Amino acid sequence: MDSTPFLTGLMITWVRTLWFVPIYTLTALLVPAAVWLILKVGFPKIAAIAGNTAKSVMQQPIFIVLAIFGILAVLVFPFIPYNTLGEDVKILKSQGLTLVKVLGILLAVWSAGTSVSEEIEEKTALTLLSKPISRRQMVLGKFFGIVLGVSIFFILISTVFMPTCAYKVVYDARETCNQEPESIACLMSMATIIPGLALSWMEVVILSSIAVALSTRLPMVPNMTLCVAIYALGHLVPLMVKSAIGQFAIVGFVGNFLAAVLPMLSYYSLEAAVAGGAAISPQYLLWAAGYCILYSSVAMLAALILFEDRDLA
Repeated sequence: MDSTPFLTGLMITWVRTLWFVPIYTLTALLVPAAVWLILKVGFPKIAAIAGNTAKSVMQQPIFIVLAIFGILAVLVFPFIPYNTLGEDVKILKSQGLTLVKVLGILLAVWSAGTSVSEEIEEKTALTLLSKPISRRQMVLGKFFGIVLGVSIFFILISTVFMPTCAYKVVYDARETCNQEPESIACLMSMATIIPGLALSWMEVVILSSIAVALSTRLPMVPNMTLCVAIYALGHLVPLMVKSAIGQFAIVGFVGNFLAAVLPMLSYYSLEAAVAGGAAISPQYLLWAAGYCILYSSVAMLAALILFEDRDLA
């Protein structure tokens, strides 16, 4: 039996769904564009610092290295045999969402170290502050610039990740000799990961604010070490609190204390649920966005306090 018509039909099905990718990319770009426009109109000095910082982030070698690694990884994922008896698409989505998030966090923490702590240590910040720019404007500009640069990186990797999710549906149908999937199956494979991408981006923003706050006092290596510890504890604290209910009072006390201080990052790590097809309600996304804004604001307030009396001479 000639399999050429079947394979041709599969590829046509995949190609017909690619119109969704530029729509996602343009829609995602509206977020950093809106932030930039608001800063440009209302806070021109902060916007100027943010623009220079974003350019610096995208010109760093680590940006290119992480981008190449991320793009190659998501392009290879569809061809990896996961041996999950028909659940390969779910594993692909979960791995891709985790990869995009982790790479974004690495870029954000590294950028905070190079654009804030190194400028302080190398006395470059003194040159910037010699202009009519306050310390608060400098810190806020650095934060928004890092977020803008990381957002571009995030959109770049996720734009490549989108069609691979759709192609995996086609690839599995070919490998298992199943019936040719409909176009709606490829579209749903891409659309269902958008809430997961949004939650991952919010988690990156939270850790970016923490990295900027720490970089006002700490050099890059201690900053990265603390950010890794905060990332791990932010996912483990809810488990500590639940495991200590009615059993270990000291563990419960420590867990509740850390839960009050550290970000609850486990609320943003829903890769497995998203990959499994669970629906993320708009109310949950709004709550997560509100928590992201609130915690990032608190972290930036701490950054302003720490940087206000920092000796730069």
